[in-house]
Amino acid sequence: MKFYDREEELEILRDTALKSKEQAQFTVLTGRRRIGKTTLMLRAFEQETMLYFFVARKAEQDLCIDFATEMEQKLGMPIVGTPKSFASLFEALMKVAENRPFTLVIDEFQEFLRVNPAIFSEIQRVWDLYKGRSRINLVASGSIYRLMTQIFSNRNEPLYSRQTRMLTVMPFTTSVLKQILKDYKPNYMPEDLLTLYALTGGVAKYVETLMDAGATSPKQMIAEVVRKDSIFLNEGKFLLLEEFGKDYNTYFSILSAIASGNTSRAEIEDLIGKEIGGYLTNLENDYGLIAKKLPMFQASTNKNVKYQVIDMFLSFWFRFLYKYNYILEIQAYEQLRKIIERDLSTFQGIALEHYFRAKLMEGQQCTRIGGWWDRRTENEIDIIAANDLDRWANFYEVKRNPSRYDEGALLSKIDIFLKSTRQFQGYRLSHDCLSLPDM
Repeated sequence: MKFYDREEELEILRDTALKSKEQAQFTVLTGRRRIGKTTLMLRAFEQETMLYFFVARKAEQDLCIDFATEMEQKLGMPIVGTPKSFASLFEALMKVAENRPFTLVIDEFQEFLRVNPAIFSEIQRVWDLYKGRSRINLVASGSIYRLMTQIFSNRNEPLYSRQTRMLTVMPFTTSVLKQILKDYKPNYMPEDLLTLYALTGGVAKYVETLMDAGATSPKQMIAEVVRKDSIFLNEGKFLLLEEFGKDYNTYFSILSAIASGNTSRAEIEDLIGKEIGGYLTNLENDYGLIAKKLPMFQASTNKNVKYQVIDMFLSFWFRFLYKYNYILEIQAYEQLRKIIERDLSTFQGIALEHYFRAKLMEGQQCTRIGGWWDRRTENEIDIIAANDLDRWANFYEVKRNPSRYDEGALLSKIDIFLKSTRQFQGYRLSHDCLSLPDM
């Protein structure tokens, strides 16, 4: 698949490289695995002298031998003897950059924690000592949200606030997904686009895998996901086992429950049979995997909170691949494909609401986007998009099939919302249905 989008990120990284010619720059680049961070950096710095260090799970001395080879090849730096510490190599590079600007990318930066946690203190020491006269463009890239946040945002860590910029790589936007699918299937149907979004969430590697396999219809996409040796089958474990450690079973059970439609704390606790308050807090604040949903204009309480899995792919993975892992264990791939095809429309209903919220956010015309439901969830409005500057509010019902839209029911819900919240007085109000043709 060709390189798509990332114009803003490319501009930021290239501008940072330019600034580093005058003064050292330290960029922290984050984003979940498979999002395309490495491809982005290679693209951004293709015109620069760039050293690429990948922090594999090796002994520090073995890593240093790899890094020294890269230094010799890219900078012509002769390394005398066998380097034993990253600190010595980093200090040498900071000195070279005083007279010869270049870019140093350290990929999977958080893995230094496994190699030697003291490396972070050494980086701090060397950076503080030489940054005033060095002209290095240092980029630390990491995939594990919790660890990267800890390294650079925890006041007790040596590298706290040492970065000059933090940049997060996000999934492809809805407009980019549409362009990609159009390039591979000019006459694509809305159902194709919705399935691509529901199965990948716009994550670059997953989109690339499907497109390069020619999987552009729902049936083809499901077949590509559920086959022997598919990268998708164990992807959730690959992404999250290290994050969760020994408590992964409980975290996986919670995420599976939410992905299957059990979105309140009470529902989740009834399903898994234990108190989960601390786990939910960790999933939201430490791991960034779930988000609280509250009715618009309701104060934050636990009485009417719903939870959602933020990552669309992980929501799909926990809903189908983790839930039916026992089918995968006996390699009954065809049976699982049939289950997904049978139940996909229900999951797509959730994905469609995610899609339209994302699309509205990308349009940047709103000052607030949310939903609303009453205490008993007897009345619910899928999406409310409002602009407090221009004083308008739009109320949307999201339906895969527009024939199921009941305008009278939506108007009744809007009336209940306005009376109970006393909001949007004097605003220009409108309502509509969003469905597959609107994608």
